[in-house]
Amino acid sequence: MFLRMSLAGGALLVSLASVAVAQEPTISPQDRVELVKQSLVASKTVLKQYEWIETVALSLSGEEKVSQQNTCYYGAEGGLQKVPVAASAKEEKKRGLKGKAIESKKAELQASLKAAVGLLQQYTPLDPAKIQAAKAAGNVSVSLPTPDGSVKITIKNYLKPGDEVGIELDAAKNTLKAVSIASFVEEKKEKSPVSASVSYAALADGTPYPAKEALDIPAQKLNVVITNSGYKKKA
Repeated sequence: MFLRMSLAGGALLVSLASVAVAQEPTISPQDRVELVKQSLVASKTVLKQYEWIETVALSLSGEEKVSQQNTCYYGAEGGLQKVPVAASAKEEKKRGLKGKAIESKKAELQASLKAAVGLLQQYTPLDPAKIQAAKAAGNVSVSLPTPDGSVKITIKNYLKPGDEVGIELDAAKNTLKAVSIASFVEEKKEKSPVSASVSYAALADGTPYPAKEALDIPAQKLNVVITNSGYKKKA
């Protein structure tokens, strides 16, 4: 048995060669969850052969404040590695108290960016092991197909107590339509709600990857967008 994945109409199609999923009259909730887990495992396996450019942009109150790029790849031990792309010419630093205030604000924004990206990347791509753990704890539910042919897999307490991940599928084709994340960041013993979304694209061989990830922290008027592009096989 092998897993085949392709992107049809912008949606992730997951099928098993020995199981004609699209032709099955019904797919059990258990099968839907298992197919999602298997697709994530297969995707990560293929992506370990590639390197790509990650572009991260942080906006505050709707104005972009920080932008940076990293070359990303999976290391020999399986961990995701990030190497900053050579920076452009350095800006001329302003002197005096005003210069110190500007540098302090930049440092504050960089710290916010690091925390936001760190949180987002704990959710993306979704971890099959965490899905299984939530399932074992009774925190995974699968809805009945709606009139428009959608099914939603809801995962509660995926990463933190009280968070929620929603995976919307096409009921007939078992294709991934959308992923949403509702979580929070903790600062000074206070919780700030966080919402995120992930959209997928596909490589030439049909392997899906998170093309764009967006995270919003309304309390801080903070928005982070991560774009992954320029995939190529490692030398």
